[in-house]
Amino acid sequence: MKSMKKNVNNKFVRQSHFQAGFSIAGFLLEFIQSIVLALSVFVLFYLFVAQPNEVKGSSMFPNFVDKEYLLTEKISYRLGTPQRGDVVIFKAPAGEPCAVDGCEYIKRVIGIPGDRVMVKEGDVYLNGEKLDQTFLADTVYSDPGDFCQEGVEITVPDNKYLCFGDNRPNSRDGREFGPVDKELLIGKAFFRYWPMKKIGLIPKVTF
Repeated sequence: MKSMKKNVNNKFVRQSHFQAGFSIAGFLLEFIQSIVLALSVFVLFYLFVAQPNEVKGSSMFPNFVDKEYLLTEKISYRLGTPQRGDVVIFKAPAGEPCAVDGCEYIKRVIGIPGDRVMVKEGDVYLNGEKLDQTFLADTVYSDPGDFCQEGVEITVPDNKYLCFGDNRPNSRDGREFGPVDKELLIGKAFFRYWPMKKIGLIPKVTF
């Protein structure tokens, strides 16, 4: 009887150890699956929906300053087209100093396909009319560049967008390298989440 009781106890212990091991393995498997699922959702969100971007430099001052963080949504330009006034993130065009490193620029759309744009005497003209740039600092002077030369009207080609920085004296933008292809546009900045005191939706500018 004692031997039989001992065998039963040993069998019970082995089953308990097996069940405990099985429970731990099941927990680990579920945990790993949860992590993989979360990472998959994050990657899909990053690739197709939105991504964070850090403002670097002063080219968009005073509306955006160095070290601010924005969310850039990617859906609008997959389903539609950029509009004048949009704040966009795009890959630096070929020929730009940092293009080989895959750097990204933040600028504002000034001209869409078919628009006529001219820089003259510190102002910007859109389709023959002086552009009301109330979104800029009062003292901003728009200098010409290699592409947008003084007093020369250019027409934005199909599938391209002419983008300027808000801080014109300190921005390398479409005045220098011309309109950018739509395929270079990553998305539209729509939400500022850092610093906390400035958190909120980015004001819409239209013209």
